[in-house]
Amino acid sequence: MSDGAISQDEIDALLSGVSVDGLNSSGHVSGSSAVHIDGQAFQKFIGSLKDPLVEKLNGMTGASFEGGQPSMEEMDRDGLLSKLPEVVIAVSSDYSSGIKDEHLYVLAPEFAQKLVNLISKEENADFDDMALSCICDVVSIHTNDEIMELDKTGKFPGLACNPAEAVNNPKAMIRIPQDRFALVSYPLSLDGQSYTLWEVIGGKAAEQISGAYGGGAAASGAPAGAPNAADMSAMPNMAAAQPQMMQQPQMNMGMNQMAMGMGQMAMGMNQMAMPNMGMPMGQMPMGMNVPNVQTLQYPMLQGASAGSEQGNIGLLMDVFMEMTVELGRTKKQIKDILSMGEGTIIELDKLAGEPVDILVNHKPIAKGEVVVIDENFGVRVTEILSPLERVSDLR
Repeated sequence: MSDGAISQDEIDALLSGVSVDGLNSSGHVSGSSAVHIDGQAFQKFIGSLKDPLVEKLNGMTGASFEGGQPSMEEMDRDGLLSKLPEVVIAVSSDYSSGIKDEHLYVLAPEFAQKLVNLISKEENADFDDMALSCICDVVSIHTNDEIMELDKTGKFPGLACNPAEAVNNPKAMIRIPQDRFALVSYPLSLDGQSYTLWEVIGGKAAEQISGAYGGGAAASGAPAGAPNAADMSAMPNMAAAQPQMMQQPQMNMGMNQMAMGMGQMAMGMNQMAMPNMGMPMGQMPMGMNVPNVQTLQYPMLQGASAGSEQGNIGLLMDVFMEMTVELGRTKKQIKDILSMGEGTIIELDKLAGEPVDILVNHKPIAKGEVVVIDENFGVRVTEILSPLERVSDLR
């Protein structure tokens, strides 16, 4: 990039919240956290969810889906992107209590369209916000089954997930964990056509889940750096090397003597490093250079200036982004939605007179009040959300 141009990979990284210098949107280095997911233990968890998933799908759609054996594999962002079609439907439902980590589902457009057609009883239903809401309902039911299954272990009190939110975007724009994670694949088939429901579970969450189902010491949340069974077996046999420490009383005495010896050694080192500490200046040996010792002054730590984070953002200034104004939201059961007709009143979660939300690419950035401009609706900005609020909304 010596000519100042920005590559397609860097544009994709900026759009998906990944900085080109290896940092993700939260400021952590991607791939820096090692996870230990016990595959066999994790298989017990997802194996118990196959039948409930098929049963709930058939109940919602009225179809006769068949399910294969689900599988899990450790994955990173690049590996997942190589599996996905160019455009996907992604549904985020992060763990919010009991476990804190990322959690989302991914569907191919063909699978999502099939589900919407079956639920709405239409041959080729429009894939709009209502369709995305249907997909959210499908995965929310599966998420509830997962929570109920994990509750049986007693390891995750108060386990809960955020409400599902779906987007229909190119795969490079969906939010994928930057560290390694567990990718669960649920194979499904209907009328000879094969589909896959992908589920992405953050690495730390997958590690805890496998530990709850009997995974290894690392997967069950053992403290970082604790020796595992392989490390213990690789340690030299200290008892064979030192026969005099075989008996417990002698071992205790030996350890005490060792500790005393270490203390004396430390005192000796201090005396060697500063032989005249505490002596009057007049008693110091002649010709000895007295070091000039000064207290180290640390600079004040301050947040980086906004200008240093701009990078090549100027190259994106002409990019169009979708801006919407949201009057309010509500949730309805599918049967209530299908029974709507002309004159139906839908009650929203906003009070009359409350500011409306202004969103860019479905992310809130400001609040405002509705106005009328030459017979057109408009919105006057009354409040800009702070950077902290906007960052918290992106998580």
